[in-house]
Amino acid sequence: MAKLILFNKPFHVLSQFTPPKGDPENVRRATLADWIDIPQIYPAGRLDYDSEGLLLLTDNGRLQHRIASPNQKMPKTYWVQVEGDITDKALRQLENGVQLKDGMTAPAKVKPMPEPDTWERVPPVRHRPSIPTNWLEITITEGRNRQVRRMTAAVGLPTLRLIRYRIGDWTLNGLTPGEHRIIQVNLPTTSTQRRQSSHSPKPKFARRSPKR
Repeated sequence: MAKLILFNKPFHVLSQFTPPKGDPENVRRATLADWIDIPQIYPAGRLDYDSEGLLLLTDNGRLQHRIASPNQKMPKTYWVQVEGDITDKALRQLENGVQLKDGMTAPAKVKPMPEPDTWERVPPVRHRPSIPTNWLEITITEGRNRQVRRMTAAVGLPTLRLIRYRIGDWTLNGLTPGEHRIIQVNLPTTSTQRRQSSHSPKPKFARRSPKR
């Protein structure tokens, strides 16, 4: 069993426990240590400073790798407020893959969604009265830096607000910003453990003497 912490990361909180060394002392940014006081846990992946929502932390290296490694392709679902009208062309581009500076993105699951019934961001999103805003639900299996923001910008829909709702089977449900919940996760047996088990010595039994 491994400990897994589901944390609803507020806006403008770093996904680390210590402030960056390059930050000026008079401009201290909030970190996970301001919200979580649990020893020996580490983020499994990251969530940008200006993004909100689900961040997973654990005390188990295997579980951390399983969640964060790009090779695992664990799906992540985001609620994205964008500026502008969502066109069919933009949806198809996002679904099929978008050309970014670091290469083509993998196909994504994308659909328009109504504005979610969620918390108010602090500070609030700035709106331009002349430009409409809309919401998208986007699910990706990659983890490039600021990927969702770059994807929407590439199709003419700048991101105004980004909330990560789901990672794998875990969601934000029941968590307000700054809250966390601790659960226990039963880790599956690895291929190495299975090989070790299959090569373990067979139990020996006493041989019966033949009947005379």
